[in-house]
Amino acid sequence: MSLTSDEIDRYARHLVLRDVGGPGQLKLKAARVLVIGAGGLGAPLIQYLAAAGIGAIGIVDDDAVSLSNLQRQVIHGTPDLGSPKVESAAEAIGRLNPHVTVEPFPIRLATENARELIGRYDLVADGSDNFETRYAVSDACFYEKKPLVTAALSQFDGSLTTIRAHETGPDGKPNPTYRCIFPSPPPPGAIPTCAEAGVLGALAGVMGSLMAMEVIREIVGYGESLVGRLLMVDARAMRFDTVRYGWDEANPLNGRNRPNVA
Repeated sequence: MSLTSDEIDRYARHLVLRDVGGPGQLKLKAARVLVIGAGGLGAPLIQYLAAAGIGAIGIVDDDAVSLSNLQRQVIHGTPDLGSPKVESAAEAIGRLNPHVTVEPFPIRLATENARELIGRYDLVADGSDNFETRYAVSDACFYEKKPLVTAALSQFDGSLTTIRAHETGPDGKPNPTYRCIFPSPPPPGAIPTCAEAGVLGALAGVMGSLMAMEVIREIVGYGESLVGRLLMVDARAMRFDTVRYGWDEANPLNGRNRPNVA
C-alpha cells in the first residue's frame, strides 16, 4: 500500500509530523473503524476521521435527520432533513475525502447483531446516547478482541476513555472493561435524555474531536493511551481532569469468575 500524489498533498501536515509521518498515514489508510452513532458525538468524529484519511469508516445509526439535531450534529445540514443520518454522513464524507470508503448501516446496534458488525473492523468508536447500546458495544468489543474508544455527553460535561479489555496491562493484570467503571446501568429515567435536559452544541464538537484524536492515536501508536484513564471535561469551568480506574476482578467479562463465551 502506498499514498497517491493527491493523498501526499492532502495529508501533507500529517506527513511532516514526527509522530505520524508516512508510516503513520499508511496505518490510517489501512484502518477500518466502526462508528456507532452519527449524532452529536459521531458528527465531528466522522468528519475528522475522514479528513485524517481512515481507509474505511462504518457508520451505524437508524435515525433520520431532524431540525433539532442541527444545533450540534454538524455533519448534517438543512437540506438533509428527513434523510437517514447514515446517508447524510456518507454524502458529507464523499465531499470531504473521496479516498475514504463509507459503509453505512441504517440499523440499531443491539446485543443480537453487535458482534457480527464489530468483528469486521479494527477499532470501534462509540458515540451512542444510551446505556443499552454502550454495554452491547463494549461487551462485543471484548469478545471480538477489538479496541474501543467510548465517550458520553451531558449538559455541560463529557467523558472519554479507551477500552482494551481483551489485553493485559504492564502489571500482568487484565485491562479494565467498561463494566469496571460502570458495573450496571442506572435505573430507567434516572438520567434525563438530551431532549429532556439539553446539551451545549459546541461541547459535542469538542468531545467528538477528542474521540477522533484518540482513535488516531490508537491506530498510529503514539502518546499515552487512555486505557485505564477517564478524561472528564467540564465546559462550565473549562476544566479537563483525568482519573485513573482499574480492573475489577468481579466484572463479568474478564473477572475471576467470567463465563466461557467463544
